[in-house]
Amino acid sequence: MTTALVVVVLALLFAAWVLSIANRLDRLHVRTDAAWAAVDAALARRAVVVRALLDPGLSAAASKAETASRADRESAENELSALLGALDRSALPAALAGELSDAEERVMLARRVHNDAVRDTLLLRRRRVVRWLRLAGTAQQPSYFEIAEPAAPSDAVMLTPRPSARVVLTNTEGRVLLFQGFDPARPQELFWFTVGGGVEEGEELRDTAVREAFEETGLKLAPEQLTGPMWRRRAVFSFDGRTFDAEEWFFHATVDGELAVDTSGFNDVEETIISGHRWWSAEELRSTEDTVYPVQLAELLPELTRDWDGRTRPVR
Repeated sequence: MTTALVVVVLALLFAAWVLSIANRLDRLHVRTDAAWAAVDAALARRAVVVRALLDPGLSAAASKAETASRADRESAENELSALLGALDRSALPAALAGELSDAEERVMLARRVHNDAVRDTLLLRRRRVVRWLRLAGTAQQPSYFEIAEPAAPSDAVMLTPRPSARVVLTNTEGRVLLFQGFDPARPQELFWFTVGGGVEEGEELRDTAVREAFEETGLKLAPEQLTGPMWRRRAVFSFDGRTFDAEEWFFHATVDGELAVDTSGFNDVEETIISGHRWWSAEELRSTEDTVYPVQLAELLPELTRDWDGRTRPVR
């Protein structure tokens, strides 16, 4: 076999391999779209049952959730879930209570199927060959749908409040420091996040930001070196089997020169779930298909170089 023939054969094999990956990715996108349609239908059915309860507050919350944009849907559905969690179901007719429980269970199952589909799609989209050859084409990157759910359909939704202070730490080049981590319950799903952590009892937000920056990076900041809080993020998320109602306040600080990140102050949980860190530019954040929180960080990062007007803005 001549060298030219070997090259042709290898090229054909490579093309066939790439085509198989592209076809699989296309099927995963179709699966994700179908899974989201199932979630949307399950949520719509829940809204119909809720309106049948003839409670004005619940009906208004159900209508708000139905008409919310995709970006606001999680928050609106969680508001409805919280109201349903406080509902006295013993006073409901048995048939209606059963309908409500069934609707909630369908939402729970549809959401889990959807998130499984999103996970599989994102894992394939992150492979080098997919990114290098742009096999995803113009298909929109899918995102998880995270809403609180009861342990059983008839149980109240139990959320653990978690106020936290976070630091958008940038260098003189405008790059932001992010850590990469994962949920122990889903170690295959990696995501990037800013410096920061939970507020301890009796602690002020700015003091938390200073403490967390030192523990996670070794950087000793004075409270007056922090700008903000500039952004506020509300999110309901699950971590290691618990569901949290998170309220995150974002400060900004800039470091001069090179910061040798010192992670020796990590606690046991951080040692386990944080797998690395790096500095990101806004352009890199816009082009990456990795999961980054907050999701608007790419568009918000350039604003940090402008004058801050003192207003705290909500982010996702």
